[in-house]
Amino acid sequence: MARKSYTDDFRQRAVDLYESTPRATLKGIAADLGISRGALKEWVDKHGSGTTTAGMASPLAAGRAESQAAKVLRLEAENARLEAEKLKLETERDILRRAAKYFAGETNW
Repeated sequence: MARKSYTDDFRQRAVDLYESTPRATLKGIAADLGISRGALKEWVDKHGSGTTTAGMASPLAAGRAESQAAKVLRLEAENARLEAEKLKLETERDILRRAAKYFAGETNW
């Protein structure tokens, strides 16, 4: 079988993808990219901070340092999630306020 050659940019982007994806596994990311798990593990060991565990729940839990781009992506995703949660909570609060006013006006004590 012929050995494939990948650019350094491709390797770094693969490592960044792995490190920025919550609950990512080496096997899953490698399958998505069409590369072997072993190759991705080598790249993560070389380009990441060096400590990997295939079944680790979070890139941060594995003790790897995040690249700047991965950190930005993670923070932007967290910000979007928090904004959506804030909107949901504000909507629920407004509904509960209207319901409280309705039921308070309905009682004749």
